Amino acid sequence: MWTPQVAGIIAGSSIVSLLLTTKIKYPNIGPKMPLVPISIPAFVGAMCFGHILGIGIVLGLTNIGTL
Repeated sequence: MWTPQVAGIIAGSSIVSLLLTTKIKYPNIGPKMPLVPISIPAFVGAMCFGHILGIGIVLGLTNIGTL
């Protein structure tokens, strides 16, 4: 079930993956984002990974009965 807690977990994991994007070898290859110091492909990749990571966290917490 979608709740604000689930949205917070997904958003938090997306932000963490966006922060980890600065550690990749070439984060500035391609067109640049206007407000963040990474490229559009790196941003899209970070958001995809963040959502996958967040879904894994939500499913794990749901299976153990915490969420």
